[in-house]
Amino acid sequence: MDTFQCIEQRRSVKHYDTSFEMPQQDIDRLVELALLSPTSFNIQNWRFVLVRDAELRSQIRAAAWGQAQVTETQLLFVLCADIKAWSKDPQRYWRKAPEEVQQTLVLMIGQFYEQAGDLVQRDEAMRSCGIAAQTLMLSAKAMGYESNPMIGFDAQQVAQLINLPEDHVISMMLVIGKAAKPAQARGGQLPVDEVLIHNRFSP
Repeated sequence: MDTFQCIEQRRSVKHYDTSFEMPQQDIDRLVELALLSPTSFNIQNWRFVLVRDAELRSQIRAAAWGQAQVTETQLLFVLCADIKAWSKDPQRYWRKAPEEVQQTLVLMIGQFYEQAGDLVQRDEAMRSCGIAAQTLMLSAKAMGYESNPMIGFDAQQVAQLINLPEDHVISMMLVIGKAAKPAQARGGQLPVDEVLIHNRFSP
């Protein structure tokens, strides 16, 4: 399946085949592809919590108001981000670059995020997770799997359940697996002229 087909056919699927067991090589491949997702300054601030423990998934399902896909799908990711990743040994993000590039970029990382403040750091984390989620969903579709990004859960409860560090934030949950039934028909896309703005918004 090519990229265009993955984009056109990817849907948020709610019902999954609980009898299917995803091969470990497919799981590994999904994660490998997610790690290629772009991040600002290459700080790779996303953190992927893959929840496989059955009891923990049941607890997370309760925090997600009983949504069945949390426990019925093959994979449950809690997509998180380290808000302070930019300050944690930033040299490692550019360790393969020439020395002069390393020195320049590492200095820029510190200057940018220190001046930007907490809100921009959080926004950057959310952007990174969103890009990674789309990478995971399109990769899953290309491999014959379905997915469902989820914000319908109590983030504070889930944070406690996964022991989320204080300098991390949860962006969303994402389930991936073999569909038991197809998604419903698309609800309807907005017209292009409503969402595509040329140059600037009208006054």
